[in-house]
Amino acid sequence: MGKIRILRDIKARNGVNANEIIRRAYLYVARNQTLPPQVRYQAQLQLNTFGRYTRPTTVKNRCSETGRGRGIISEFALSRYQFRTKALNGDLPGVKKASW
Repeated sequence: MGKIRILRDIKARNGVNANEIIRRAYLYVARNQTLPPQVRYQAQLQLNTFGRYTRPTTVKNRCSETGRGRGIISEFALSRYQFRTKALNGDLPGVKKASW
């Protein structure tokens, strides 16, 4: 189950990166109050033709190992548990367990 979520997240990230500039341009035109309503309406129609995975809100931080969607340390793209096990094994450079 985790693998499919990771693949879906990768697909969403690639789609957002590929269409970001065009979407921003259409959003700017659609929200610009000084333009005629017909132009704004056409821009909104163009925005609606984009697919699901081109929206930035579909991108969610997920663990790259397990696909877990909560408790992600974004700098390493790992969940808390995976981060802890990799840090204890010495797999993450520059990370060590703090001892008190």
